[in-house]
Amino acid sequence: MSTATRRLAASKRQRSQLLSRLASEAFWSRVVVWLILLSGAAVMLLPLLWMVSSSLKLEQRVFQFPPQLIPNPVRFQNYVDALTYKPFHIYIRNTLLLVVLNEIAVLLSASFCAYGFARIRFPGRDLWFGIVLATMMVPGVVLMVPSFVIFSRLKWIDTFYPLTVPLFFGGGAFNIFLLRQFFRTIPEDLADAARIDGCSEYGIYSRIMMPLAKPALTTVAIFTFIGTWNDFMGPLLYLNSPDKFTVSRGLAMFRSVLYTRWDLLMAASTAMTLPIIVVFFAAQRYFVQGVVLTGLKG
Repeated sequence: MSTATRRLAASKRQRSQLLSRLASEAFWSRVVVWLILLSGAAVMLLPLLWMVSSSLKLEQRVFQFPPQLIPNPVRFQNYVDALTYKPFHIYIRNTLLLVVLNEIAVLLSASFCAYGFARIRFPGRDLWFGIVLATMMVPGVVLMVPSFVIFSRLKWIDTFYPLTVPLFFGGGAFNIFLLRQFFRTIPEDLADAARIDGCSEYGIYSRIMMPLAKPALTTVAIFTFIGTWNDFMGPLLYLNSPDKFTVSRGLAMFRSVLYTRWDLLMAASTAMTLPIIVVFFAAQRYFVQGVVLTGLKG
């Protein structure tokens, strides 16, 4: 065998060993990443699993030690008792009403403002957009007292107006930012072609931008649904009548100073968590796409 042939064979062996080592390192790297992700997922799911498990236990076994993850016996009657212990059909009806109104308010007003900041050139546009973003740095607790004073003088206490009407005026700085970033990823040529054809700015917004912004709109809709469904502080401040309570206020009524039915509270909490899980998984594809695409263009 010649020297060149031996060198070529040695080079092939070295390359094969290098590729094998790289493949092995990549495999073990993936194993480590998967183990870290699974460990994190297990930690995040543990409270949810404990809640579901407690919702199926007898009352005296909720806090037994050592904890029993799989309940024995399984008591599905907790769900029936929990949803009939308080008028949850009224709470769900009120919450769904707020969800529908807030979805309309946020999707219309936030998209309208976002289109203006993204596509319409006017003096001080960037300055005003910076002011909008600066409002995100103001803690919500700072605005509670002045907001309550304003709504009380408007005689809106114990009505749904404080929980819906403000969202018709902008829809929230974060939602404006999210939709504005998505609108900027849409090619300007589409709008220019529409203007040449005589389309107005409102026509461009409604006929071109809104249909193309379905992923971002779905993302905003999910955030709005979760925020309205889980909102506790707003109903606590502005709603006094039991027939106007929302789901979050209804769950809080399971607790008292002297006695708390933890089994029923966990059952009701599990039942009220299901709509959020269903909505997220139903719109997961659009949600991920909307979050990813909003960062493609500054």
